[in-house]
Amino acid sequence: MIAPDDLDHCRNAIREGSYSFHAASRLLPARVRDPALALYAFCRLADDEVDFGVDKPAAVIALSERLDLAYQGRPRNAPADRAFTALIEDFEMPRALPEALLEGLAWDGMERRYATLSDLRGYSARVASAVGAMMCVLMRVRDEQALARACDLGVAMQLTNIARDVGEDARAGRLYLPTDWFAEADLSIDAFLQSPEPSAPIQRMTKRLLAEAHRLYLRSEPGIARLPLSARPGIFAARHCYDAIGQKLARMGHDSISARATTTARHKVGLLGLSILRAAWVSVTPESPVIFARPLPETAFLVDAAAHPTPNRSIWSDPVLSALSQLKSNDHGVAAE
Repeated sequence: MIAPDDLDHCRNAIREGSYSFHAASRLLPARVRDPALALYAFCRLADDEVDFGVDKPAAVIALSERLDLAYQGRPRNAPADRAFTALIEDFEMPRALPEALLEGLAWDGMERRYATLSDLRGYSARVASAVGAMMCVLMRVRDEQALARACDLGVAMQLTNIARDVGEDARAGRLYLPTDWFAEADLSIDAFLQSPEPSAPIQRMTKRLLAEAHRLYLRSEPGIARLPLSARPGIFAARHCYDAIGQKLARMGHDSISARATTTARHKVGLLGLSILRAAWVSVTPESPVIFARPLPETAFLVDAAAHPTPNRSIWSDPVLSALSQLKSNDHGVAAE
């Protein structure tokens, strides 16, 4: 069980660091909400240490060591670590899932770029769908179809984040838009990063990213009907709160460079009400055949790991080991790919 003081720390961390998830979590039952807060606090801590750390490679290496300690049952003496270790034990959390998240963070530490939309979905699978799969584990859902749709939702949410942050990332020297799209538009990546300005080609790329996110939001919905009844409103809320960011960005002409798309507290309250209604509706309507769609190729490994758990077995892939090895051997990180 998660210690009350540790849970309070996680709750405060999410309240300050993730407004959309904090709003959606209010609709989750306590038995899911409390471990979910612990999960998100650990994931948020990991993301922030890589995003805002001065030495990104060192941050990734430290996180891999913290994950090792958690799975050994002797976490670092910090609230998020202790809480995450407790949920590993309570829910038999497959180690492959947080490892996938750490792989994505290692790619961030390497300032990796993505040539194609498929490559970007692969990144999104690690930093977002892995969390969706872990949420299913917290609901004690191991059904492959539900897991596949949860992974669709994770990719959709991450693509929305990327679309919203095009300008912010560019000003920090980061690029997540597929590099092939720049070649198609005959745009120089270096010139864009040197002076990020809104332009028709960049806005078309942002629109294209949101179109893929929209497709995956719709694909994800039948999976929500396979979750526990009491958890459905909260997951619908997460889906709608993130999608609302994309809709706001569309109303801004897909310009995420001049301003950042946000939603108001009042809008979020309305979305929570909509989510309750939608959760009730899917409970009385026939199951959509979309539930049986195959997982995205980029997320299939997460579905397999969650559906057939081996909680304490590390399955670091060769690319992860290679990334960590590169980070360890280069104090200043490696060049962007």
